[in-house]
This record gives sequence, structure tokens and C-alpha cells, in this order.
Amino acid sequence: MLKAGVLGAGHLGKIHLKLLKQSEKYDLVGFYDANQQASLEIEKEFGYKSFPSMEALIDACEMVVVVTPTSTHFACAEKVIKAGKHIFIEKPITQTVTEAEQIRDLAKKHKVRGQVGQVERFNPAFTAIKDKITNPMFIETHRLAEFNPRGTDVSVVLDLMIHDIDAILSVVKSDVKNVSASGVSVLSETPDIANARIEFENGCVANLTASRISLKKMRKARFFQRDAYISVDFLEKKCEVVKMKDAPKDADDFAMVLTNAEGVKKQIYFENPKVENNNAILDELESFAEAIKADRVPEVSLGQGTEALRVAMMIIENFRKI
Repeated sequence: MLKAGVLGAGHLGKIHLKLLKQSEKYDLVGFYDANQQASLEIEKEFGYKSFPSMEALIDACEMVVVVTPTSTHFACAEKVIKAGKHIFIEKPITQTVTEAEQIRDLAKKHKVRGQVGQVERFNPAFTAIKDKITNPMFIETHRLAEFNPRGTDVSVVLDLMIHDIDAILSVVKSDVKNVSASGVSVLSETPDIANARIEFENGCVANLTASRISLKKMRKARFFQRDAYISVDFLEKKCEVVKMKDAPKDADDFAMVLTNAEGVKKQIYFENPKVENNNAILDELESFAEAIKADRVPEVSLGQGTEALRVAMMIIENFRKI
């Protein structure tokens, strides 16, 4: 078991503490939070050990989870990595691309493993369908949430859309060619609703919409590729594949057959891959433990986290041009 600690004991930090405690792959050492009063209350209520300083916690661990505000990610990660400890850092990896690149390179220099908390990569609907997404050429995503003051210190792009940016980058095997976007600040000082169009070198186009002022929740993605349409509902944890193949000459009466303008007949097939229920945050933490043990690149590496942030910042820069 890996000795693990958590930096930051807010809403998400408490979730990480609970899951690390129940995991058979980790030995939870404790946590550090700058709010001493809150730390005492958490220690009293849950029994997790509160450390007097960040350095004391890092010294006691083999792996540290960073769940502090994004503005502090770089400073925390730098201390963890320089101490030679493995690091799991919540999204977005850092506040700037330069900081992310430094963290990525620092981890390589100190020979430690790092993973970014992009939880949707471990969503069972996405993992059930990912292997079927082979060469998407058009992608559309909608991530809508009701307003919550927590997280509004950053743009909706870094708060919500980055989940879809990361998922898209994981399946499109091509460099980003161009980004265009628009965003509107409604309640916050930063954009609360945004739309972005990402064009890739291979011709793929992704259209992303994110809102944190919606009246209903939605987390859906649709992938279109040659002879197939794939949908993922991250919220309801459902997925579907609609495939089109050349229709047989003797198609039965109940078969769905379409004929295009050239007279080519295609038969439609529906697939609903089995979705296994899981705890995605626990899965990503345990996946990281396995990567450390096997000394292999984690599922969501620091490099991938850096690229997701790079695209997110390209989108945000587009807002400023409007």
C-alpha cells in the first residue's frame, strides 16, 4: 500500500480523503489544510490526521493528492515533486500553461509519476465506448450545470469545459489546427457560458458548449465517424453506437435500410455496450496507484493535462479578441 496524503480538505478534498481511506491500494496518512479551524473540525468528525504544515504531510507520504485552489496548484506541486513524491493533481493542472510545462518537466527530472484528475476519463459510459471511437471527424459536446458559487473563481472553460476538451484530445489523434470561441459573463466576473470550435489537422471538428447557469444538468457528447454515430451520456452513464453497413441483398422485413442519393443501401445496427457502475474518482486514484507500482505512464499524464490546459487557454484567449 502506498502512503498517501491530501493537500486541501474542501468539498473535493474530503471526497479524496474518504476514498483513499477505503482503498486497498493506499494507506491514508492524513491531510493538510491552511484553514486550521476547519482542519480541527475535520479531524474530530472523521478521524483523519491533520498535519501542522504542508512540508510535514509531504515528508510522511509516498503520494500526495493536490486538491487546493487552482491558483496554488503550482506551488504545491513543486514542493511535492521536489521532495521526490508522486503527485495526483486535480484539474486544471495549473493556472497557466507555463506552470503546467514546468510541473511536467520537473516530474520527469525527479523521476516521479504524476496524474491529473480528469474524472470523466473514468466515467463508465466513456470507458465502455472509448475503443469504438476510432476516427471521429465531427464531435459535439454539451456540459450544462446549475449555478454554484464554488468554482466560479475561474472561467467556465476551466471549471467545466476542460472535461470535454480532455476527453476529445484522448480520442482525436491529431494536433489542434485552429480554435474559435465566444463566452459571456452573466453572474460571475469570468464567462459563465461558452461555445468553442476546435479544428484539428486531420480535418476533425469539435463543437463544445459549456454553461454553469443552466436550469438543468446535461453532460453529453456525440462522435461522428465513417459509418458510425456514437453517443455518451456522462450524467446518466449511458452510451449507444449506431453503425451503418452495406445492406445484404436478402435483408429481412424488420431491418432498417436506408438508400443514399447514389443508390447505395446501408443497414443500421444499434449497439448498447454494457456500462458497469463504478466510483470514477476511486477508479482514477487506484489507476494511479497501479501506474506507480508498474512504473508506467498514468491514464491521464501530466503531459496530457498540460495539453488540455493549452487548448482551454486558447479558447479563453479567443474571448478576449471579441
